[in-house]
Amino acid sequence: RAMEIIEELEPHKRAFYTGSMGYIGFNGNVELNILIRTILLKGKKLYYPVGGGIVWDSTPEAEYEETITKAKALFLTLGGNYEEKLLYT
Repeated sequence: RAMEIIEELEPHKRAFYTGSMGYIGFNGNVELNILIRTILLKGKKLYYPVGGGIVWDSTPEAEYEETITKAKALFLTLGGNYEEKLLYT
């Protein structure tokens, strides 16, 4: 039911955000990771989902700022010009 509620509230599908990716080898080895700070290049668009983890002492303002900081860091690292409006598309 949680994912149904999220789909009703969020404007975009989460896709790979905080999912897992990895492999199981024919020799039995397994390597998995959690997909955070993950970039997806699709055509000429780059997708970089960011979010915050809500804990008992979270505040909406602090979570918002943390999310903006994460996204801004990637824009600047890639040599982009940071414009806040880009973060909301």
